[in-house]
Amino acid sequence: MTRTDKMKLGTFVYTFGFHPASWLHPASDVHGANDFSHLLDVAKRSEAAKFDFMFMADSPAAAVGDPDALARIPTKMNRFEPLSLLSALSVTTKDLGLVATVSTSYYEPYNVARLFASIDHLSGGRACWNVVTSDHDETGYNFNREGLDPHALRYERGNEFVDVVFGLWDSFEDDALLLDRESGVYYDKTKHHTLNHKGKHFQVRGPLNIARSPQGRPIIAQAGGSEPGMDMAARTAEIVFSLASNIDRNRAFYENVKGRMPAYGRNPDDLKIMPGVVLNVGETEAEAKAKVDYLIDKMHPDVGRLMLSEFLEADLRGVPLDRPFPMDLLPSAPKGSRALFDELVDFVKGERTVGELVRHYAEKHTGNGITGTPTQIADFMEEWFETRAADGFILMFPTLPSSLQDFVKLVLPELRRRGLFREEYEGKTLRENLGLSMPVNRFATARAKG
Repeated sequence: MTRTDKMKLGTFVYTFGFHPASWLHPASDVHGANDFSHLLDVAKRSEAAKFDFMFMADSPAAAVGDPDALARIPTKMNRFEPLSLLSALSVTTKDLGLVATVSTSYYEPYNVARLFASIDHLSGGRACWNVVTSDHDETGYNFNREGLDPHALRYERGNEFVDVVFGLWDSFEDDALLLDRESGVYYDKTKHHTLNHKGKHFQVRGPLNIARSPQGRPIIAQAGGSEPGMDMAARTAEIVFSLASNIDRNRAFYENVKGRMPAYGRNPDDLKIMPGVVLNVGETEAEAKAKVDYLIDKMHPDVGRLMLSEFLEADLRGVPLDRPFPMDLLPSAPKGSRALFDELVDFVKGERTVGELVRHYAEKHTGNGITGTPTQIADFMEEWFETRAADGFILMFPTLPSSLQDFVKLVLPELRRRGLFREEYEGKTLRENLGLSMPVNRFATARAKG
């Protein structure tokens, strides 16, 4: 059945672009990591295109690994703290949703509730919290821990964390502020509530000292593909970020997560599945492929070797690039995509060198999605959308802002011609533009039930 809703789109932001060599592109601003004007330019271009949001990926730690390779990868080593950036963008943009990653493993619920509620007010209802539990050991060493907590513990803590934040965001009912100068009463004390949470991981009294936000509460995004992650998404999330590696797998993921929602009393339409997809567009296939080849050629072999090492969980430092890949370094099972892992195994069986595998992996990893003409890319996006493998896409542009400019110029008109994407924003808040319902305040509900 043809869909009647519109595709949702967001810009995924690593400072210079998704490709590790993006900062070497002549159209990039080499000072952009610490220059607000660069990220504001990306935001303004996204907003002019009527995108739903700008998604700031983050980790509260620098990357670890080969120092020579890391010295060539600025994105993970030098970037703004995301909530500081959101605060600045909230008062310099008008309609664009603002998404930032904050880990439940290294914050306190009260801090997160207050920070995001403040940004939601400052932006007029455009804030979104991307909930993560963190997945790299290096983060724990910065927060009084010896590496990463176990997966089950992180999700247990994360679920309780989100519950506490939701409770704090309900502290004020929607109509609690009386603002009555004549009586001198600022708010109705019967509509300001103390949470008094006492759980396994947190003890938080509350209430939050900021009024209910314009969206009722900020939007929740999540990117968990494990069983606990999918359950958490079905229970709490409104945007889910997945990897667009295979349409059939993503369609199954879409059905799985949305199928869990009724058990939590939620409408599946209140969750948007938005795969992350790398797009390389050119007016011809040859032009699009040349853009991919340019960045691969710019990427130093040490960088490619580090990326491959992370995927295979194998130390490839010192392994000669001109020698056959040592098969004993292949793990028995992949950390990431099984399909990509199987393809790499088949590739190295053909007596390929380490250098050839590094390049092959870089092409597949940084070209995940589609490389082609505007029509080919629009066809790809339309099929995923219409067959309900996706409600939209988080666009992982190889370079910023140049790849974003290419998409807006070449692909967006075709999506609009097909009636797949909006001409103007539908509302003022991110919640309205995404077509999500307003959350009900738990204390108001309890009051209504007597």
